[in-house]
Amino acid sequence: MTDFRAEADAIYASLLARIGEANPQPRLDATRLAVDYLGNPQDMYSVITLTGTNGKTSTARMIEALLRAHGLRVGLMTSPHLQRVNERIMIDGEPISDERFVENWRDVEFQIGMADNDLVESGREPLTYFEALTVLALAAFADAPVDIAVLEVGMGGEWDSTTVADADVAVFTPIDIDHAERLGKTVAEIARTKAGIIKPGSIIVTAAQSPDAMAEIVSAAHKFGSAVLSEGEAFELLSTTAAVGGQVIRVRGRVATYEDVPLTLHGEHQAHNAALAIAAVESLLGDGTRALTTEVLSEGLGTVTSPGRLQYLGADPPVIVDAAHNPHGAASLARAISATLPFERVWCVIGVLADKDARGIIEALDPVVEGFIVTRSASERALDASALAELVRTIAGPDRVRVEPNLSDAVHAARSTWQIGDAVVITGSITLVGDAITLAQEEGWA
Repeated sequence: MTDFRAEADAIYASLLARIGEANPQPRLDATRLAVDYLGNPQDMYSVITLTGTNGKTSTARMIEALLRAHGLRVGLMTSPHLQRVNERIMIDGEPISDERFVENWRDVEFQIGMADNDLVESGREPLTYFEALTVLALAAFADAPVDIAVLEVGMGGEWDSTTVADADVAVFTPIDIDHAERLGKTVAEIARTKAGIIKPGSIIVTAAQSPDAMAEIVSAAHKFGSAVLSEGEAFELLSTTAAVGGQVIRVRGRVATYEDVPLTLHGEHQAHNAALAIAAVESLLGDGTRALTTEVLSEGLGTVTSPGRLQYLGADPPVIVDAAHNPHGAASLARAISATLPFERVWCVIGVLADKDARGIIEALDPVVEGFIVTRSASERALDASALAELVRTIAGPDRVRVEPNLSDAVHAARSTWQIGDAVVITGSITLVGDAITLAQEEGWA
């Protein structure tokens, strides 16, 4: 009998041997070469593409859940994964099985090899990890088959490999500074690159943006004669009320005003993401002429999950993980801690990747947490715990900082300080959150 898990792990290892996600190639033609060899599977279904700085994964999951609740078969590609690569390719709300991962890879391996050979013969690098994984996902969705694919951009937009699929709906979450070394040092430069997801015929739906970011989105839209449907004008979040297991929101969509919509995610930023998701789904279904039913909203947003985003991981004490990995995300987490989470004190276990704005993350969280336990994830890109602790001390003061380079020791230290009314938040990088989820499962306190 075939050990599909072992074979899937071997395929993943072969993908990791390619150029990694930390060094994306600013090109689209390499991925296009591979999908051309496959007969362009991305043309076999409708596509919603999402870009932005924060909120992409949560918004993509909400869109996917709403479309499934509407009775459609949906493929979802997000990144990065928390524990296993299968999480990145979702079909019908579930990660792709090891068997389908293996079978779909066998279907595309030869064509990917042909594209690799063509690239090398022309003096260029073969397909990167993310490019090859994107090709696999697009082919898996065609094989399923799905009605709609929801694609989260890996980085940027203009040259991201997901952009070989023409977006029927192009969705923008809030844009801020991140990956400045790759995308640009200003919000305008970054937005200009992200606006590359807009294609002829795309319906453009965007969260509220800074003037600089909005100007770039509008400029790109005008090239194709498209209008921009923006939060605050075409749709908006009217209210949100905390509730058991999440919140209840009221949204003015493109077509109708939706009252008392349950949302199983915490934080006002998630309520704004939900409004964006509703507008995106309205736009795909009849270009804003068809209202969503109460049943679709309740089933979709009332059951949606977004692992690693304000996710309750443990109890006694409450342990929450959040993948805030830049200042904008940390600011959203800080607002949730002070306005949404029902705790008197929050202890922060934090680890940050070396290429991120660690100071901006710490400064955003410092006013709302009791203290920091500094650690690091298993990622090679993780900032050394001692170096990060020195930075945290300059912001929070030496009395509010403890260093535990081993994540298990850091979490144990945070949990051991617990008193009634306290909680522990683990944050700072997606890799740290993934490690924490695995740790909780292995140690039995999840």
